[in-house]
Amino acid sequence: MYNKNTDANFEAASNFSPLSTAETFMLRAIQIARNGLGQTAPNPMVGAVIVHKNRIIGEGFTSAFGGPHAEVNAINAVADTALLKSSALYVTLEPCSHQGKTPPCADLIIKTGIKKVFIGLEDPHEKVAGQGVEKLKAAGCTVEVGILKDACAAHHKRFLTYHIKKRPYIILKWAETLDGFIAPDAALRRQDKKPYWITNERSRQLVHKWRSEEQAILVGTNTALADNPKLNLRDWKGRSPIRIVIDRTLKIPQNSHLLDGSQPTIVLTEVNEAQNYREGITYKLIDFNKNCAESICAVLYDAQLQSVIIEGGSATLNTFIQAKLWDEARIFKGAVNFATGLRAPKITGTTIVHTQLMEDQLITVINDKEHHI
Repeated sequence: MYNKNTDANFEAASNFSPLSTAETFMLRAIQIARNGLGQTAPNPMVGAVIVHKNRIIGEGFTSAFGGPHAEVNAINAVADTALLKSSALYVTLEPCSHQGKTPPCADLIIKTGIKKVFIGLEDPHEKVAGQGVEKLKAAGCTVEVGILKDACAAHHKRFLTYHIKKRPYIILKWAETLDGFIAPDAALRRQDKKPYWITNERSRQLVHKWRSEEQAILVGTNTALADNPKLNLRDWKGRSPIRIVIDRTLKIPQNSHLLDGSQPTIVLTEVNEAQNYREGITYKLIDFNKNCAESICAVLYDAQLQSVIIEGGSATLNTFIQAKLWDEARIFKGAVNFATGLRAPKITGTTIVHTQLMEDQLITVINDKEHHI
């Protein structure tokens, strides 16, 4: 059964009216596509289902980058290939029509003899952009585009944002106390240098799961200095994200975890002196006197990063909030109070999910102005 809470942006998928046969199979394609989350970028995480006489005979999702696409995996999963000529293919995104690391999926579909193709969305990538549909039609295939269009768009939010808006999909994340603080008073932290946890272990594990799903994670200078974070994956299996660190004047100590070379790291700075750079770290220049959020997005776009989690601190989060450059905010409210300290950011948007994680609350908010692609 479709559950909009399985994805923070799936609220656009359906009004919960009965699904048609085509929508039912497309929904299944979306479900299996999520198996590629965190592995396929810069390719989209596509799902494909092959149906013969209303029965699924093959399904697949996009492999890790460089591997077979969803359509290929679905076709290869069909035991009796003789059925393909009388089967229909359901795919969340338009099949590619160009040679990349793998051959064009449209060519394989044509070769197998599949004559009916149902597509969720047209691919906005300039190398596809309708050409896959035209190639299939020219070969005699019946093609229908727009099946569960909103749900497919919600699923492909990272890929679509990157190619249409020319920036990564931006997720803001922070934890705040019941009385609205994200950190205790600075004097207290200097006096007693211990972790001041706001959330419970389950919430913290969920944050590591999120890290495995996105390409990059970003923090500002103050967070790097105060917390010396690792920003890696510890409580979940998967691939650690690329670390992005704002360090305008290169204040972060050389022995910081963020500069240990253990995972790809990009430092955003205005210091244009290579002798101050650490080996194994990528340094990118930005103009801090202009719109900082836009400058950061431009760097991440050039690095082919389709999604980023902004983990803070408060100044960095507010930089993106004030620039209105964010898509989704994931806000934890822990069952503690600090009384004084650093105030949590204020945000305006639509709450789409409110979840209880033991004593913690998780609130997911979308930016109404950026939500529709």
